[in-house]
Amino acid sequence: MFTVKASLTHTPRPKRREVVENDAFAGFARRIIRAHGRRVATGDVEALRDLVALSANLDEAIGDAVVGLRAFGYSWAEIGQRLGISKQAAQQRWGGERP
Repeated sequence: MFTVKASLTHTPRPKRREVVENDAFAGFARRIIRAHGRRVATGDVEALRDLVALSANLDEAIGDAVVGLRAFGYSWAEIGQRLGISKQAAQQRWGGERP
């Protein structure tokens, strides 16, 4: 009789991580971005391009977050609900191949 090693035939889903301090962390990020805007507003025209580039960084971070949530087993419906969009819209925006 042959036995099969369970770890070779079953890939367990990753456990969902407990949410910790996300509100405080997001608040910190918002304060940093607003502070950057105030610095530009005081005459640092050279930093304007960097401030605008943060938009692309934020879009990339959101994409990474969605891909990670999908890997943890969250559905497109759950993700779309949190974003205030349909599951189809979420899948259309972030469901494609990522480089």
